[in-house]
Amino acid sequence: MSIYITGYVILCVLLLLFINFRMTKQKKPNMMVAQPDIKDEEPKQRITLTEMKVQENIPQELSSQMEEMLEDSAIAEYVEADVQPKEKMNRAEKDSGTGKVLVALMLGAFVAILNQTLLNVAIPHIMNDLGVSANTVQWLSTGYMLVNGIAIPITAFLIEKFGTRKLFIAAIFLFTLGSLVCSFSVSFSMLMVGRVIQASGAGIIMPLLMTVFFAMFPPEKRGKAMGIMGIVMIFAPAIGPTLSGWLIGHYSWRLLFDIVIPIGVLDLILSFLWMKDVTKVTNPKFDFPGFLFSTVGFGFLLYGFSEAGTTGWTSLTVVASLTIGIISLIAFVWRELTTDKPMLDLRVFKYDIFSLTTIISMIVNMAMFGAMILLPIYLQNIRGYTALQSGLLMLPGAIVMGIMSPISGALFDKIGARWLAVIGLTITVITTWQFSSLSMTTSYSHILLLYVMRMFGMSFIMMTVMTEGLNQLPRHLGAHGTAASNTARQVAGSIGTAFLVTVMTTRQGVHVGEYGSLITGSNPFIASSFTQIGQGLGAVTHLPAAGRQLATYLIYGQTMKQATIAGINDAFIVATGIAFVALILAFFIKRARVQ
Repeated sequence: MSIYITGYVILCVLLLLFINFRMTKQKKPNMMVAQPDIKDEEPKQRITLTEMKVQENIPQELSSQMEEMLEDSAIAEYVEADVQPKEKMNRAEKDSGTGKVLVALMLGAFVAILNQTLLNVAIPHIMNDLGVSANTVQWLSTGYMLVNGIAIPITAFLIEKFGTRKLFIAAIFLFTLGSLVCSFSVSFSMLMVGRVIQASGAGIIMPLLMTVFFAMFPPEKRGKAMGIMGIVMIFAPAIGPTLSGWLIGHYSWRLLFDIVIPIGVLDLILSFLWMKDVTKVTNPKFDFPGFLFSTVGFGFLLYGFSEAGTTGWTSLTVVASLTIGIISLIAFVWRELTTDKPMLDLRVFKYDIFSLTTIISMIVNMAMFGAMILLPIYLQNIRGYTALQSGLLMLPGAIVMGIMSPISGALFDKIGARWLAVIGLTITVITTWQFSSLSMTTSYSHILLLYVMRMFGMSFIMMTVMTEGLNQLPRHLGAHGTAASNTARQVAGSIGTAFLVTVMTTRQGVHVGEYGSLITGSNPFIASSFTQIGQGLGAVTHLPAAGRQLATYLIYGQTMKQATIAGINDAFIVATGIAFVALILAFFIKRARVQ
């Protein structure tokens, strides 16, 4: 069966690569024909007919296309302002400089996102090695998430204060330093300090990456650009569990940090050599009350949601954390709307398309992140698959999603996000509903196929919806828009995970009670079957007295498995409803017009 699955995945990848190649080949002539008209709109950038005749060859045509994409971008403004007294750079140099900036950014984003998913599989090994409990070791993930949530809202201020070059170099340095501390940690406290340092850098990288893409590309070109960025955002977390499962099975958990250190050092060197400021540095005043309210609000809110999945929504810790978080966030919103120099300009939400697409992205994140938690529980805890097998099941879906991301970005530039989102969410709703029929006999290949199709649908949603909203924002609000959008999606992911895990555990208890009422000694058939099982086990173990007790344990274990599967199915039904709400909202997405 594994041979057929592998063949199917390879066939899908080859087919998608062929489609991507054909689409790219067909688009090139159209872009070249349309080029002179676009150039006529910008007299300062116009190429004379004589120059076009001299430069009429394939490399120059490709260079002119890249310049067209970047003619209104901050990179072009930066280069022109910097070389005013000197001879202007030629097109090839401009394109090369832009490509280098993108390589440095995407490498940093890849290693930061990859690191988030590497550690989950190693948690049991860290518990044994450092001698800590499960509740304590969970802080490696919870603390990382809290620092991320605190860092994201202040990235807009940091970008305006220090510029994209200094901030990105600082973020990569912090991330690499944190990885180094984790690698050499000899105690849990030292490991926790390293994770906090890591998170302080990683939390800045993703909003910074989106801000740079927003500044570099005009709205009509952002779909394809954001599609390329989507490869990093999608592929890195998908290969994390697979890579981590294999490494942990053969080496120490410290290697998970060792492998990201050289990548971080390399990206730090590339950032010093290639990174440039693509936004205006304005030196804004620091809003300390806003920072305080944001830190307390998002910190307690995310902590409350993370604890709700394990201790329940009525727990004193959860109620107190959510109450403090909500009150602090209300104060944060009031402060940012009334101050002259807000740390995070919440006025971005007055743009209707941005607000709608942010809500849709939040809902999609709730359904997606919750399902990403439920499926490994089913595969590893119930069906007994290893972490490596569980990760390998998710890998083909990530490959398909990575291939489709640039294609969906190119389609977005042509038709907008509405129908892409409708198609993607329709596929997501159908496949999520199919996941609500899991059982002890569901085949590995069937789950793989469903997951691949679900990721195929997600590839039309993730970047296109977010890009449509960002396209409506003026350039000076780009950093604030990306920070607000990332913060909202981070909170939504935590809510979705906690909520769906709560649904699963609650419904599991209900199903245990239902099965318990059916499996009773008053039922003659059950009593007879129970006696036979007990006698059979007693004969096998040569312990007749223990046969009945072993039968009780066996039936209880099977009952708990069936109840857990039923609870997971109920949670997937709820996730289907959440995705369906996003599908309804997708019909109201309009084509954004830059204000």
